[in-house]
Amino acid sequence: MKILVCISHVPDTTSKINFTEDNSKFDSNAVQFVINPNDEFGLTRAMWFKERQGASVDVVNVGGAETEPTLRKALAIGADAAIRINTTATDGFAVASELSKIAKDGDYDLIIAGRESIDYNGGVVPGMMAASLGASFVNNCISLEIEGQNATAVREIDGGKETLSTALPLVIGGQKGLVEESDLKIPNMRGIMMARKKPLRVVEAENIQEKTRTISFEKPAPRGDIKMVDAENIDELITLLHNEAKVL
Repeated sequence: MKILVCISHVPDTTSKINFTEDNSKFDSNAVQFVINPNDEFGLTRAMWFKERQGASVDVVNVGGAETEPTLRKALAIGADAAIRINTTATDGFAVASELSKIAKDGDYDLIIAGRESIDYNGGVVPGMMAASLGASFVNNCISLEIEGQNATAVREIDGGKETLSTALPLVIGGQKGLVEESDLKIPNMRGIMMARKKPLRVVEAENIQEKTRTISFEKPAPRGDIKMVDAENIDELITLLHNEAKVL
């Protein structure tokens, strides 16, 4: 089984975010970047298939040379090879199209992507890839088992879970629950050293026409002051909810 894991290069959630050029560009200075958490769950599940079923695992990213340390981390975790598509990841349609070209050329059985990245939170790339590839698609995937050419997946839905069965090829949008957080792998020294020798191939982009563009960014408004109300003072709480919060 050939597996392709799509990796997004995203800011660590502890990083302080700023914008430049009249709030139209993200300022990456002094920002720590990591593997997108939803992608990391998917990569860990791919490692499970590699260790138990002998699957081969490639990772792919859309981005410039600055994203290569993130790909190298994925290689240190255990991926066999990495591919970097040499263009800036800005538009979901363009990213999905570029990734689909790699997936199609590589004839992969399983494509694992995160359901969304934690920077733009678009949530459209996995579904667009599945449509482009003519593959089955399971989003919000929290469990995946594969036997031969058949897959059984569980996804979160409103109010519960849904179990589906389908045939490969398959695209999933993975998330927390696909593996336990305790199962996430931290690269060890041996993995880091081996990652330096693993292939990282750079391919030029297809220059897909973007469908959207970013006009500006805006930070969330600061939180207002907090008012503490004594647990016994129900009348005051009701008055505040009615007159100030306007929710009653």
